[in-house]
Formats: sequence, C-alpha cells, structure tokens
Amino acid sequence: METVGIDISKLSFDLAVGSSRTVETFEYTPAGMKKAFRKISNAAPDLVAMESTGGYENRLAQFLQKRNFNVAVVNPRRIRAFAQSLGLLAKTDRIDANLIARYAALVQPRHMRKITPESLKLKALAARRRQLIDMRTAEKNRMEHADDKLVARSLKTIIKALDKNVESIEEAIRSIVQRNESLSEKVRCLMTVPGIGSLTAHCLIVDLPELGEYNRRQIAALVGVAPFNRDSGTFKGKRMTGGGRRQVRTQLYMPTLSAIQHNPVIRAFNQRHVTMGKPKMTTVIASMRKLLVIMNTMLKNREEWKPKFA
Repeated sequence: METVGIDISKLSFDLAVGSSRTVETFEYTPAGMKKAFRKISNAAPDLVAMESTGGYENRLAQFLQKRNFNVAVVNPRRIRAFAQSLGLLAKTDRIDANLIARYAALVQPRHMRKITPESLKLKALAARRRQLIDMRTAEKNRMEHADDKLVARSLKTIIKALDKNVESIEEAIRSIVQRNESLSEKVRCLMTVPGIGSLTAHCLIVDLPELGEYNRRQIAALVGVAPFNRDSGTFKGKRMTGGGRRQVRTQLYMPTLSAIQHNPVIRAFNQRHVTMGKPKMTTVIASMRKLLVIMNTMLKNREEWKPKFA
C-alpha cells in the first residue's frame, strides 16, 4: 500500500511518500498545493494521511479530495503513540511527514468523508456553539461570587448576550440542516427516539456524521464509550472507557439521563446494570452506549424508533 504523509502548519506543509525517506516542504498557498499535487500524482498513493491540526488541514484535505485522492485525517495522539512504539519522540523530537506516512501504511486508517462547503460551515458553527457555551458557563460560575452590584450587572449583560449568540448559532445550524434533505431526514428519524430532542439530534448530525455508517463497535469506539480491558496493576479485571469525541459524550449525557427515566428500553437496560451492582456512572455510560448503538442502527436501516430495540 503506497501512502503519502503530510505534516501541516499554518504557513507550510511537509510531504513524504511512504516508500521514500525524502521530505519536501511546500508553501501552504494555492501555488504550493498545486506543486504538491504533482508530486502526489506521480506517487499515485492509495491513501494520503495528515494529522488533525485544529482546522489547518481542512483546506488541503478538500483540495486533494476534489482530485480524487483518499484522505485520512488522524488524531495526533495516535501518531504520537505510534512514534513511541518505535522508540521515537523524545521531548525534542517532532512528528514528521515520513512518520505519518509509515503510520498510514501500517494502520491503514479509514479515509474521511467528502468535505463540502456545507459540512465545513456546520463544523465551524458547532465549534463556535461549544465555545460560547463554555464562556457562558464560566460567566454563570462567576455570578456565584459576584457580591458587587456593578460586577453582577456586567455578568448578567454578558450572559444575556451569550444566550442570544447561542440561539443565533443554533438557528443557523437548523437552517442548513433543513435545506439538506438527507440531513433533515436523519434529524427527523433521531427525534423519534424517546429522550432525543431537536438540539441533540442536530448536534449528533454535525459532530458525528459517521452515525449510521459505522458498525456498532466502531461507532462506540469513535465516541469513546466502548469498554476495553485494562488488566494491569490494581485495574486487573476491570473494563475502561475513554478517548473518542468528548463533545458527543457531553451532548449525550443529559439525553441519556432523560432516556433512563422516560425511554422504556433504556430504562430497562439501565435497571439490569443497577441490579448487577454496577456503579452509577458505569450504568450511565453503558446506557449511553446502548442509546448510541440503537440510533446508529436506526440511521443505517433508515427506520424510526421501535420497541423491538430492547
């Protein structure tokens, strides 16, 4: 399998073909991307891999996808773990394009879905919504210690402004989804699940576009609710969860609690775990996984909620 690894920064990117140790640097400009395209075309790779770098990768990934290359954007932690397994990455070491190419050849990560202007817009809106909510939470926490009237009035003004901004962002997300028949149908389908409201359905569609495309194990691992063994030291015999998309877990937490109360399938599932003596948070995460897997099956089969999912 021929692979290309790309290490991206704000102004430039390094490129390495897997079968070669040579690393070339290109300016991150339209002209630089065209030069890199010629280099990549000559290599005819099965996969082009790059690290997720806070959004810098999107422009190049979209450029390459339009030219029919399979592109994988990989979590930096995975590549760093791979580097450590090779005895690399002392504190002065850096991830380079050649290492990314080697990782891609060995692991063969799944290539990403097609990037569209619409998906980029939704992703940016979802990220901004999370930022605004974090700021609002911080301001509300400060209200608890705002003894001065002027400070309290300032905090209330900011919180009110943030509320309006969050509403505006959520309305923009709903508007984009409504104009897309496929996305709006997915939202409608998800909202038939007891415990899943409009806001959660829209956030899932934006932050977890793979929902309905992966199998149950893959989608659980992607979100970070898949249990794995950790038979080491005091943790021997225990199973752990973690990693994955924290923002999706955060978004699913309250709907899961609601489903435990009002969704008969999730309520019965949770009660079985409680009866087994499982800790409360363990039962909640297990219920979240159950809810996620059910929604994944629903979208995959294009069907609405049914009691048969028990």
